[in-house]
Order: sequence, then C-alpha cells, then structure tokens
Amino acid sequence: MTGTLTRAGIPLVLTALIATPATAAIQTQEIEYSVQGQTHTGYMAWDDSVSGERPGVLVVHEWWGHGEFSRDQAEKLAEEGYTALALDMYGEGKHADHPEKAKEFMEQASSNMDLMQARFRTAMKSLQDHDTVNPDQIAAQGYCFGGAVVLNMARLGMDLEGVVSFHGSLGSPIEAESGEVEAAVRAYTGGADQMVPAKQVSGFVQEMHSADVDYALRSFPGVQHSFMNPEADQYAREFDMPVGYDQHAAETAWEGTLRFYDGIFD
Repeated sequence: MTGTLTRAGIPLVLTALIATPATAAIQTQEIEYSVQGQTHTGYMAWDDSVSGERPGVLVVHEWWGHGEFSRDQAEKLAEEGYTALALDMYGEGKHADHPEKAKEFMEQASSNMDLMQARFRTAMKSLQDHDTVNPDQIAAQGYCFGGAVVLNMARLGMDLEGVVSFHGSLGSPIEAESGEVEAAVRAYTGGADQMVPAKQVSGFVQEMHSADVDYALRSFPGVQHSFMNPEADQYAREFDMPVGYDQHAAETAWEGTLRFYDGIFD
C-alpha cells in the first residue's frame, strides 16, 4: 500500500516494500511523495545486510522519465553499499515511449528551475530521512537529462558531497560562480555525442575552471550519446536516433564513479 499525505504543504512520504531483487540482501521500496500538489514516484534500494547509516545517492533519469533503467542503477548502487533513490523529475511517474513525448516532458520540466529544484530537494529529503542513510553524506548522479539536472543542482549550491553526469548536457542558463558550488563534480561524455558537441564541452571546462570547482571530465573518443544505457541501440534502430550503448565507456564510467564516491565519503 502506498499513499501521500501533506501537512501545511509539506509532503509526508508513505512507503511500501514491493519487490526483492535476486540478491536477498537488497531491499527495494516504491515511494510516493508530493511536490506542489503533484504526486511523484520514487524507488529506494539498499542492502539490509549492511549495518548502520551509509551515504545516500540520488539517481536522476534520462529524458524518457522514471523507469527501469534508473531503478536498475539504484539497485547497482545498493549492491555497492549505498542507499539509492531513483527519483521522478516529471511527476506522476511519467515515462515516454517516443522521443517527441520525451522532449516534451523534458522541456516542461526544464522551463521552471524553481520547480525542478523543489522536486529534487523533496526527493533528497526523502532519501535523507531513510533509516539507513547518513543525511550529511548525499551525492547525486544523472543520465542524459538527469546529468544536466545534477550539474544544475551543483551550480545552484545545493548541499551535496558530489555529483556525476553521464552523457548529460553540459551547457546551462545557470553559470557556476566561484565559492558557490559545494559539490565535487564529475562528468563523462562521448566524443561523438551529437547532443553534447565539443563547443559545449570546452565551455563547461572553462566554466568549472573559472568557478574554482573540484571537477573532472572524461570524454570517450567515438562514443555516442546514452552510452550507459543498454537500450540505447534499440532506440537508435527504432527512432533513428544518434545514440548507442558502449560497454567499455559504461564500465569505465561506473568504476570511476565508485572510486569518486569512495573518495568523497571517506
């Protein structure tokens, strides 16, 4: 059973255990939370064989919306000893089945940065309140649209230990300012990504450098957009999109992210 209550406009999250993955120690919960009167769906994953509090990681979905890919990433993080929440940036668990609808959802969400920040912050509070989480040790990682989201949350100075962008847009109407970015920033991009061109990459590097951000960027030569998602090849065939999964880039980026978390949460 799931549900949402609000008191004085503040969301109260009611959760229910709905599934247990193949690894018995990994537990998952689907949760619902309210942001400005709209219901959002989240997916929490953690390892109940790990004792005590641990860092929490927010997982922000691609432009398709909250779905199996972001949930799988949350479970992978749980297997590494983190508690992860795959959040919902669109509301009502929206998930597109066509690029035109995905673009519509993304543009709607991106048009209101205050609302986007409220959605992120509410999900972050849900993660911090989980019994297994150290509320002072929170990071965020995002894919495609989600990569842009976590970078923007860092630019806005949110209290995060670190953020990781996987094939996310590196340009933004928000510009990082010196001394304002608290999070360490890591970005992985494809050298052949038509959605994140070289000019955008160089602009991001200059922005991070000028704002004195703890950042690193890795570009994989010849790799296309959505290289982390095994379904990207199917999207390329079905919709004639310039995207593609790359196993080497995906594994390298994942391993680098785990080393990054080991460092910031040490």
